[in-house]
Amino acid sequence: MLPVEQQLRIIKRGVAEILPEPLLIEKLKRSIKTGVPLKIKLGLDPTAPDIHLGHTVVLRKLRQFQDLGHHIIIIIGDFTGRIGDPSGKSEMRKPLTEEEVMINARTYQEQIFRILDKEKTEVVFNSSWLATLHFADVLKLAAKTTVARMLERDDFSKRFKEGRPISIHEFFYPLMQGYDSVALHADVEFGGTDQKFNLLMGRQLQEEYGQEPQVAAMMPILEGLDGVNKMSKSLGNYIGINESPNEIYGKAMSVPDSLMLRYYELVTDVDLDELESIRQGFENNTLHPRDLKMRLAHILVRLYHGAEAADAAQNEFIRVFQQRDLPSDIPEYVLPDTEVVWLPKLMVTLGLAASNSEAKRAIVAGAVKINGEKILNPDQHIDITNDMIIQNGKRRFAKLKIG
Repeated sequence: MLPVEQQLRIIKRGVAEILPEPLLIEKLKRSIKTGVPLKIKLGLDPTAPDIHLGHTVVLRKLRQFQDLGHHIIIIIGDFTGRIGDPSGKSEMRKPLTEEEVMINARTYQEQIFRILDKEKTEVVFNSSWLATLHFADVLKLAAKTTVARMLERDDFSKRFKEGRPISIHEFFYPLMQGYDSVALHADVEFGGTDQKFNLLMGRQLQEEYGQEPQVAAMMPILEGLDGVNKMSKSLGNYIGINESPNEIYGKAMSVPDSLMLRYYELVTDVDLDELESIRQGFENNTLHPRDLKMRLAHILVRLYHGAEAADAAQNEFIRVFQQRDLPSDIPEYVLPDTEVVWLPKLMVTLGLAASNSEAKRAIVAGAVKINGEKILNPDQHIDITNDMIIQNGKRRFAKLKIG
């Protein structure tokens, strides 16, 4: 293992908060002395099966711990997932069925090993210990904290003050997550900054059960492509790791300049010295933002599709967006020979917009072109011709064929 100082330099990269850091140093020293790796825990509630870059922030940190020789334990929250983590929610979440949880859990496992080393990762399901607790055990667990302590959580406190319902079973979520740490004797638990209460609950419960408390390590929440909101599939401001190379590359090129360094730090594998060189070049204007963004896009495609795909995506981007050529892989759609079609409806049919209203907004914004000509009338009706190309924005194209 590397010396403590070198491990800390890697571990602290991009981390928002470590509580308490002196205990982490103590645990690292003990690990080096005994040769026993630390147990690093991350709980995943399989509530949404697709992983985007926001999810990879903490997964990349776990990979760094693996490379330092420590033991990673991924907890699939098949039991807690039936409640759903109320963190940051303004109302009670709809419980998932056991079938939904297990389907999502399988998808999670397929995707996390595109980042983590499968041979060095232990995957466990928390139903293996939570489902075996008797009611008397649950009562003892509940007695370890108070209602006042639970109401210190921002989301619970806000809902209580606003008169919004809080179900008793929601209080059990942080207790169950904390008990996961007890069951595994975790040394460190990772989570987002929105998980701080739950991670600290794990420390509290470990002490209550006579264990050395874990270190709570929190990663920042990654902003999405809009530069403001948390990356989210529902907001459409995300980059999914399962998306096509061209889609990942194109989306990465739309990352705001103000967030470029943050993306380099949190979702790439560039080393610390290289990261500092990039930071200095960006801040003193010796590196052009466009070039840095193309490098970022290439790295992201390489991480999830390989170097060859990254080169191809970069060449395609240069050809289409810098040389103003059309993509080489425009999807084709065969339509009946219809005289006139309302453009917004056609865009929905072709998958260029999710709804008529979204299509109309794109038209008004000047994002829609037909054979290279911009269309600005949201009520436009068009005559379909063979090989007509409709474009929405920079990355969505469709070629029409008359059947």
